[in-house]
Amino acid sequence: MSQTIAAIATAAGRGGVGIVRVSGKNLLPFARALCGKTPQPRTALHTDFLDENGEALDNGLLLYFPAPASFTGEDILELHGHGGTVVMQMLLARCLALGARVARPGEFSQRAFLNGKLDLAQAESVADLIDADSRAAARMAVRSLKGAFSQHIRSLADGLVHVRMLVEAALDFPEEDIDFLAELDIAAQVADLRARVAAVRAQAAQGAMLREGVQVVLAGAPNVGKSSLLNALAGEEVAIVTDIAGTTRDTVREQITLDGIPVRITDTAGLRETGDRVEQIGIGRSRQALAQADIALVLIDPQEGINDTLALTLHQLPPELVRVEIRNKCDLRGEAPFVADGSGSVCGAAAVVGLSAKTGAGLDLLKHTLLRQIGWQGQSEGLFLARSRHLDALARADDELAHAAALAGAGANAELLAEHLRLAQNACNEITGEFTADDLLGVIFSRFCIGK
Repeated sequence: MSQTIAAIATAAGRGGVGIVRVSGKNLLPFARALCGKTPQPRTALHTDFLDENGEALDNGLLLYFPAPASFTGEDILELHGHGGTVVMQMLLARCLALGARVARPGEFSQRAFLNGKLDLAQAESVADLIDADSRAAARMAVRSLKGAFSQHIRSLADGLVHVRMLVEAALDFPEEDIDFLAELDIAAQVADLRARVAAVRAQAAQGAMLREGVQVVLAGAPNVGKSSLLNALAGEEVAIVTDIAGTTRDTVREQITLDGIPVRITDTAGLRETGDRVEQIGIGRSRQALAQADIALVLIDPQEGINDTLALTLHQLPPELVRVEIRNKCDLRGEAPFVADGSGSVCGAAAVVGLSAKTGAGLDLLKHTLLRQIGWQGQSEGLFLARSRHLDALARADDELAHAAALAGAGANAELLAEHLRLAQNACNEITGEFTADDLLGVIFSRFCIGK
């Protein structure tokens, strides 16, 4: 980390203002070479940015944040210049000529983590805030950045440390460890930790849903109204709709937001037997999309049921894939929109929705059904944006605590119990980065944008 790094921190393209960020040790000589002046800490200095001959490259503001009171914990310089592509590249080239190197993606945040300015969960929330697809996701990313998620995890880790201390104290009394553990009521304390982990997992799962969104795929025979339903949900004509069966030959994707959750909807080619080579390729892609979906909306014509191709495709899908049966065109049948449980479904669906994509009748019922089927509880306050690795770590912590609970209840020896508690603590510490492999850090920060 001894090298000085620099990067353009603003998005590519033209803008009124562009920022080049520099981080390293002892950057005052660097700043004087850039502008011929000595900047004051945390004070905007209006100045020319100079080339090696003392000629002005640009004119703007220079900000100096001395270590350790900076984002990275090192000295930081920010060059606020005019946001033209050429100007930004000239300023970056000047910084490189003065001895800096181009920062890798996420390297500023990585240095903030390594210097103790942020824990790993907070550092990840920086990228989550930038990538947020909704206001709710942005608010939760800010909450995580301020340490809300980390506080929950540290509280769990502290609780585990406390119980581990009591259990390992029992190791000093090998002849009496079972009675000693019973007197300390270790079983009840482990049960309490499991309940706390479960609560955090539930909040994290909801937050992960807001961060990652939900993949919804429309499936069914040709001409049952899949494209019409996609257009109705999107609120615009994104897919071609005709009376000709087999119009959709490829997947068509659109994103909407339901109660703050990004929902990515994929329209697919109608499933049927066909000799058309192009349509066969489209049907193959339909099956691939269904295999990767979180929810399948299976459109059914109640009078025709399901054909053999659709039935075979549904049979081959993962059993855990949530299915909602859609009976479209209820207006043509003189039916009112409805929602029912899956007892009357012909495709093994969890719920059945009757609607009209053409008139929009029943769309709200479908939206509410989608939210219910994905387990959304309709409340983002108090949640925090979580990632798949966080959920995996919490699941492993819960698994270790389940083993610990069984041992404590059975009055097992303290050594085995202590080991499960240690592994549970390690899983929690992975989230904040207190117990994290270097290769995992490389993967995490490589996905950040350059300049962050």
